[in-house]
Amino acid sequence: MKLSIIICAYNERDTILTVLDRVQAVSLGSGWEKEIIVVDNCSTDGTRELLQSVTAPNVRIIYQPHNMGKGMSIRTGFRHAAGDYGFVQDADLEYDPADQPRFLGKALAENLDAVYGSRTLGGRAVYIYAVNYWAVRGLTGLTNLLFGARYTDVATASKMVRTSVFNLLNLNCSGFDLDFELSNKLARGRYRVGEVAIDYHPRSIAQGKKIRAADGLRALGVILRDRLIP
Repeated sequence: MKLSIIICAYNERDTILTVLDRVQAVSLGSGWEKEIIVVDNCSTDGTRELLQSVTAPNVRIIYQPHNMGKGMSIRTGFRHAAGDYGFVQDADLEYDPADQPRFLGKALAENLDAVYGSRTLGGRAVYIYAVNYWAVRGLTGLTNLLFGARYTDVATASKMVRTSVFNLLNLNCSGFDLDFELSNKLARGRYRVGEVAIDYHPRSIAQGKKIRAADGLRALGVILRDRLIP
């Protein structure tokens, strides 16, 4: 079996090569091979130049012609993925690639279509900004209420989904709101979704965190849209 690891990068010069090294170092277990798909979202800080030095045979790099949003980068990665599952890995160091085997173990043990890496499972609250924590809790609660789901963290960037399922969902969001559209449509389709607790090391806005309050409002709009429109 094969895992497609999709790394979406935008101006991550300081961390992109470290993340690639860490992804390569992870052992997925017997019977698994990996392909790595890096989608650069038209970086302007030197990230593209660093990626041009990558020569590993299992790494494919896609250069977006202009900044198309993280959601579009994820969708692009899945369109090119040849693996049984696609794993979304951020290009910063907030999420640890070493968690990947736990996602695979959970998916195989329970025959799941998707596995989410939860930052709040077990009552944890590993955040720099309190507003981010409460926004995630609120949006997760609303998703569960409207779609009959049992998520604990719909906004997590760390997700693994069957590539065949992902490509059936008719996803159209292009920004951070894709996380919510994906969660909505997995719930509406009654797909089998599980969660695992993950290591999470949040960074501040000064350190490069890109999500803003407007992204939360767009997420709310997507949740309501997907509930009201068949």
